[in-house]
Amino acid sequence: MDSLGFEVLRKEGHARRGRIHLTHGVVETPTFMPVGTNANVKLVTPHVLKENNVQIILSNAFHLYLKPGLDVIRQFNGLHEFMRWDRPILTDSGGFQVFSLKRGQKITDDGVWIMSPIDGSKHFITPELSMEIQATLGSDIVMAFDYCADPKDGYEESKKSVKLTTKWAKRSLEHLRDISNQAIFGIIQGAIYEDLREMSLNEIAQMEFNGFAMGGLSVGEPRKETIKMVEFLGPKMPEDKPRYFMGGGSPDLLVDLVANGVDMFDSVFPTRVARHGLAVTWNGKFNIRSARYKYDKTPIDENCNCYTCQNFSRGYIRHLFDRQEVLGQILLTIHDIHFLMEFGEKLRESLENSTFEMFRGGIKKVYEKNFDC
Repeated sequence: MDSLGFEVLRKEGHARRGRIHLTHGVVETPTFMPVGTNANVKLVTPHVLKENNVQIILSNAFHLYLKPGLDVIRQFNGLHEFMRWDRPILTDSGGFQVFSLKRGQKITDDGVWIMSPIDGSKHFITPELSMEIQATLGSDIVMAFDYCADPKDGYEESKKSVKLTTKWAKRSLEHLRDISNQAIFGIIQGAIYEDLREMSLNEIAQMEFNGFAMGGLSVGEPRKETIKMVEFLGPKMPEDKPRYFMGGGSPDLLVDLVANGVDMFDSVFPTRVARHGLAVTWNGKFNIRSARYKYDKTPIDENCNCYTCQNFSRGYIRHLFDRQEVLGQILLTIHDIHFLMEFGEKLRESLENSTFEMFRGGIKKVYEKNFDC
C-alpha cells in the first residue's frame, strides 16, 4: 500500500473537497491541523483532541530532536506510541527554524548551523539529518528540508532561499526514499515575488513528492501580500496531489486559502489565542477577560456543543483568567480547537453542497467586524 493516497471528490471553482489516505488513518479535506510542537498540543490530551474530531496534528522535528532526543523516540518506537496518538501526524522539517532562530545561525550549501533555544548548543541540520529525524519520529507526512527567507531580507535573499530549497528538496527526497517509505511533501518558497514562486513551483513540482506546500507565507508580510501569493500559486500547484499552506489558522484566511485550492493548513492560532483569553466563534472573536463578562451566565457560544460550552459560563471562565488559573486556558483551548474542527466540517459540507462561496462570504463578513479583542 502507498504511504499516501489522495482523491478530489468535488470542486467549486478552485476550491476542493478531498480525501487523503495515510498510514494512521483517513483525513477529510480541507482540514485544519492543530500544532503539537513538543509531542503535545498545549493544554489538551490526545483524548480531548479525538473527542473534538481532530484528524491530524503537526509536530516539529527540530524541537523533538533536541528534547527528548532521538534515543528516547526510538525507545518508544516512534512519536505515535510516545505521545499515545494513533491518528496521522505531519512533521515540520526544521526549515522554519532557519527563519525563526537567527542567533548563531550560519547557512551553507550543505545545511544550516542552528543554535538550540534550550541550551545554546550548536547543531548542523542537513536535509539528510532532517529526514533521519523524521524517519525516527515515524510521522505519516514528512516535510522536505527548506530555507524559509524573511520577506524583509529582500529579493536576492529570497532567490537564494529558492535555490537552496530546490537543492535540499532533491537531497531530502533521495535520502528519505533510501531509509523509509513515509509520504513526503516538497515546499515552494519565493517570499512575495511571483517570478521566484513560479521558479520554485516549476522546480519542486518536477520531483516525485506525495504532496506540495506553500512555505514562507504568514511570516510577517501584510495579509494582502499573503493572499496575492496564494491566488497566484494555489491553482497552479499539481492538481493530483494534496496542497498544504504552512501557517494559516484564522477563519477569514482559511476560506481564502480554500478558495484558491488549498487542502491543508496548520497554525498555533486556536491554542495560542485561547491562552490569552480569545474565544473564536461563528459570531466572530472576543476576549473573555473583558469586564463585561463578569456576571455573564451564558456559555462562550450558546450553539456550541463542546465540553466547555456545555458546562461553563463566560463569567466563570473570565474569573479563572482573572485569577490566572490554568483551567481557564484549558477550557478556552478546548472550545477554540472544537470551533476550528467544526469550521472544517462546515467547510467540507459547503463544498459538497456547492455553497462554498456563500459560506466564505459569511465568514469574511463576520470576521471583518471589530470585536473587543
